[in-house]
Amino acid sequence: MQPLTTHTGRAVALRRDDVDTDQIVPAEYCKRVVKSGYADGLFARWRKEPGFVLNQPAHAGATVLLAGRNFGIGSSREHAVWALMDGGFVAVVASGFGDIFRRNALNNGLVPVDQPVEVVQHLMAETERSPSYTVTVDLEDLQLRAGGRSWDFDVDRQARELLLQGLDTIDLTLRRTPQIDAYEQRRPSWLPTVPRGSAAELAAGGER
Repeated sequence: MQPLTTHTGRAVALRRDDVDTDQIVPAEYCKRVVKSGYADGLFARWRKEPGFVLNQPAHAGATVLLAGRNFGIGSSREHAVWALMDGGFVAVVASGFGDIFRRNALNNGLVPVDQPVEVVQHLMAETERSPSYTVTVDLEDLQLRAGGRSWDFDVDRQARELLLQGLDTIDLTLRRTPQIDAYEQRRPSWLPTVPRGSAAELAAGGER
């Protein structure tokens, strides 16, 4: 992942509460086994509605999604986060998030910004008044800024550090390779071991 410290982008208002992960990306798109290529599935059912906000040319290229209460509830599909990111979104500002969605978002580089209802409603009104309205999400200072005003927000401490450094949990584990190797060398030889090598090498070894 790329380091994420501060992002400024145009916002778009999705005036819907209790948006669950099936509405973000329907189940039929979750048969894919890759982490990208889900832009066509983002809000796929709602995009068939006349006048759906994300279909409006004025909001093309928006990178900050403003949503209502309880965004990302429902099943724990990581595809919902991947679809939002493939749709160009860097942050979602809402009044409450599903716990699993919040964790999936942070693990993948999408910033969930929790704000009171009145703040989100204010930002939505400004965005609807002017589609060029921009919002800044500052992970260093933990501030949301727009229109000369600012609001504090909170993010899990470790997740924030990983986002600032552009690391995911696998990168974090690989950074500890010397400690892992040292631990493995101290383990009794009779304990199970994990085979090493590439997937191709391991597969070839299993065929012999």
